[in-house]
Amino acid sequence: MPTDSAAGRRSADNLWKRFWGRHNDRAGYLFTLPAGLHLAVFVLVPILFSVYLSFHEWTSPRFLDAPFVGLQNYAKLIGDVPFWHAVKNTLIYTFVSVPFGMAVSLFLAVIVNRRIPGINVFRAVFFLPVITSWVAVSVIWITLLAPDGGLLNYLFGQVGLPGQHWLDSERWAMFAIIVITVWKGAGFQMVIWMAGLQSVPTEILEAASIDGAGKFRSFWHVTVPLLFPTTFFLLVTGVIGGLQVFTPMYVITKGGPLGATDVAVYHIYKRAFQEFSMGYASAQAWVLFGIIFLATLIQLAYAKRRGESALA
Repeated sequence: MPTDSAAGRRSADNLWKRFWGRHNDRAGYLFTLPAGLHLAVFVLVPILFSVYLSFHEWTSPRFLDAPFVGLQNYAKLIGDVPFWHAVKNTLIYTFVSVPFGMAVSLFLAVIVNRRIPGINVFRAVFFLPVITSWVAVSVIWITLLAPDGGLLNYLFGQVGLPGQHWLDSERWAMFAIIVITVWKGAGFQMVIWMAGLQSVPTEILEAASIDGAGKFRSFWHVTVPLLFPTTFFLLVTGVIGGLQVFTPMYVITKGGPLGATDVAVYHIYKRAFQEFSMGYASAQAWVLFGIIFLATLIQLAYAKRRGESALA
């Protein structure tokens, strides 16, 4: 039978463990407190305030000058042609830039996913635009795409093709923005694709090679299906990011020419901070949130159905 001294030591050890566990909990809460306060002040509070504003007409810097208007802001959106034009531009941008960007970044990932001397230099070069500021990128591309003296039009002239007003034309402005954003973001997606490619079991690829599959067939019928989790992640995050695009339109084209690159977030920004119609802009923002939420739900439902069909 245990002695009283042994039982006392076990009791003391249990008491110390309980105290130390509570101490660790308190320390954990203290470490997470700054991040929690940041999220509360700069994320949660603005979200709740935007909900409040969407039911009020706030057109004055004074907080009390915001009469309650109920659903009038949302009803007003039904006939707001410029807003829905901006939403249409946003959808066009998203549906073109996301698959285009994923294809380009996958191509780059396949190229740099090789063990050859100096490949890290190419990886760094492809990733460099990601960490470059949008202002610097915009200055470079505005210079390259300038109608007079721009490098691209100069190269076109050397092969006998007419130059274009890439950023000043309703026909080409959105296309130019898509190319710029794909170029800037391809490096980030390339890294994600590389992680997916390196997770593909080599045994499966070797088995496909033994069965007579060439490199292209092996990639298309073996590697690509196994990359579905990576593809789905990039698709969902790409669609969410595409529907919230703002910076290139704000920095490069200012929504022009003639609204050709006026997207939803930039349109909301103009309503809120140029016209100071905060209540109406908040309603627009929540409608955009609904569109993003619906698009994400559709993608999640497709992924779930695909997963269930794969297990069947």
